[in-house]
Amino acid sequence: MINTVITGSGTYIPKNKVNNDTFVNNTFHEADGKTIQNSIEDIIQKFKDITGISSRRYVDETQSCSEIATLAAEKAIEDAKIDKETIDMIIVAHNFGDVISGSHQSDRVPSIASRVKHNLNINNEFCVPYDVIFGCPGWVQGMIQAHMFIKSGEVNRCLVIGAEALSRVVDPHDRDTMIFADGAGAVIIEGVEETEKRGIIAHATVSHTAEEKDYLGFGESYNKGKKDHVKYIKMNGRKIYSYSLVNVPKAMKFCMDKAGLDIKDLDKILIHQANEKMDEAIVQRLYKLNKLSEMPENIMPMIIDRLGNSSVATVPTL
Repeated sequence: MINTVITGSGTYIPKNKVNNDTFVNNTFHEADGKTIQNSIEDIIQKFKDITGISSRRYVDETQSCSEIATLAAEKAIEDAKIDKETIDMIIVAHNFGDVISGSHQSDRVPSIASRVKHNLNINNEFCVPYDVIFGCPGWVQGMIQAHMFIKSGEVNRCLVIGAEALSRVVDPHDRDTMIFADGAGAVIIEGVEETEKRGIIAHATVSHTAEEKDYLGFGESYNKGKKDHVKYIKMNGRKIYSYSLVNVPKAMKFCMDKAGLDIKDLDKILIHQANEKMDEAIVQRLYKLNKLSEMPENIMPMIIDRLGNSSVATVPTL
């Protein structure tokens, strides 16, 4: 049988460490424009208590999403010990493309994947680069697509990257600014002929786009005094929290059942680093769906406390 297996991985974590106290001079507003009256210290402490985030990483002024994607890709190629010209497909998951420092203009053409192929100096004309815009699960969806291409027999080796520079699209007057971070992770994934099943065993994707469509998007600054009409990343955190607690554990259990795995077979659960308390609640509910009252210690590694939420980059970074 042909297994779909990760044969190399790499990550790029920006050097600029941004602690919570960096935001002490920000003025935060509610969505209706009203200034939040709590002291900034109280806002920051409450944020830390809820999300678990103490610091995050931001890219340098000279860096872009495609550049950090390339840095992670180089490490993955080196780790896999392969000739880059043997890569059949490059899939890059992101949401906002390249945004130049000092601007909020998103640049997605040419595709970020095409820029990565160019940066890597890959000459193979049959190496196809394309982007996946899929919200925070983008890298996981890129892995699923690579897996399906490999299983079809059309390709054998893919480079799948998740990269984001969210610091370029945050509203300094929105508390959610403190959640977001920058980073990139990449893997080489390929088909390997083996007798025992391993690698990607099962996958599941669910989608809800009724009311949920607008839980994450672009909007103007919460500071109504700003008249620049610039759009920033906006998130309905409470709605996402409630949605995730109901739907994510069910999707995880569905995938495990599809794979024929018992929850006791799991050694680790790598979950998107969105919010520490939310992630713990999701995994706890997964165990309850499997008739277990408590999840084991150390089953769920966390990096959000020091790296923040870098969207598509959190899972490949893990």
